[in-house]
Amino acid sequence: MESADRAARVIRTIVEELKPGFAVRLWNGERIGPANGAVLAINDRGILGRALRRPVFTTFVELWISKAIDVENGSLFDIVERRPQGRLKQRLRMIPKLKLLRDLPALIFSSGRDSSIEGLAGRDPFVSGSNKEAITHHYDISNAFYRLFLDERMVYSCGYFKDFANNIDQAQFDKLDHICRKLRLKPGETLLDIGCGWGAMLIHAAKQYGAVGHGVSLSEAQTELARERIRAEGLEDRITIEVKPYSELAGKFDKISSIGMFEHLGLANHQAYFQAVHRLLKPGGIYLHHAITRRMKRDRRAWRRKAPAYKALIKYIFPGGEVDHIGMTLENLEANGFEVHDVEDLREHYARTCRLWAERLHARFDEAIAEVGEAKARLWLLYLTGCSLGFDGGSVLIYQTVATRRARGPSGLPPTRADLYQ
Repeated sequence: MESADRAARVIRTIVEELKPGFAVRLWNGERIGPANGAVLAINDRGILGRALRRPVFTTFVELWISKAIDVENGSLFDIVERRPQGRLKQRLRMIPKLKLLRDLPALIFSSGRDSSIEGLAGRDPFVSGSNKEAITHHYDISNAFYRLFLDERMVYSCGYFKDFANNIDQAQFDKLDHICRKLRLKPGETLLDIGCGWGAMLIHAAKQYGAVGHGVSLSEAQTELARERIRAEGLEDRITIEVKPYSELAGKFDKISSIGMFEHLGLANHQAYFQAVHRLLKPGGIYLHHAITRRMKRDRRAWRRKAPAYKALIKYIFPGGEVDHIGMTLENLEANGFEVHDVEDLREHYARTCRLWAERLHARFDEAIAEVGEAKARLWLLYLTGCSLGFDGGSVLIYQTVATRRARGPSGLPPTRADLYQ
């Protein structure tokens, strides 16, 4: 009982000094802060002990997953947007330390309830030797689960907002069309989509532009549904999909797209990947590279240090995932026989996309729990919210890069980008 009183006293002191724009409710029912609006619920009196013993980002993730902390009457976005103004470290320095020192030492050894997060972390493919296992961990959760928050076409990558007020269905249609325009697709041309997901890009390219499409994926669940969707559209004679590594493909294609799969490869495999794309692309063919990047730091050593949130993302969501910076992308393209024509930053578009996904998942959270269990549903809500905030803050970025297989003489592209917007 004494440790519970000490914990409540410490949290009360911190909240009263920081004055956030949301209320905090303790495990004993005590409410601190505004009478209305979002509430940060602390359901475990041992939360401070756990945080003090292991003050790392993954501790926060585990506390959220296990529901030791929760949000009531709002969302995680409400908590972040109503956080204390100014730099948090500076605000924390203003808290009277003497009021806390009498209680903190005892709290280090206080216990709380156990977290139920077994089995949520994925295995690093560079350790397990199976990139397919890593893909399965992320994509084969449940097609029904993804339907809860994705658009009607089930496009699981950054939308393209001609107006940020547009809904997710419109944004994803416009993204697929934007890519087809960048590829300058023409009727009868062959398109390879590497990491084709649920087939939306191939279906759009075949229906709207008359392309003949082929896709590869490592996800059995996605491929099964993609084939159903292709049959439903009557496009079986124009689109084929294989469950196969891109490296095992043969043949030549007029155009190649890679939309949101490059992040799974790992930095060590980038050279081999671009060589494979070059081999599969016809001379003068167009390649569209759509991938998340990290902002380059003052030097490569600083850039290679992974932030705590990035480490947690790799552990729980994208095992083995690594992203480059845009300079590395362009360097690799040029080094492997490509000419880069266009680079477009879609950072704000992905911030908006992830926010809409998170809001849609939150609105159907009971269904998500029924489909995948509460722990995994909470993990994904945190992941989508965190991604939106990361893109919004500029710690992660995303680019669409258009390149051609390098050739002497004309590239074959129009002299300007005007055709993209007509």
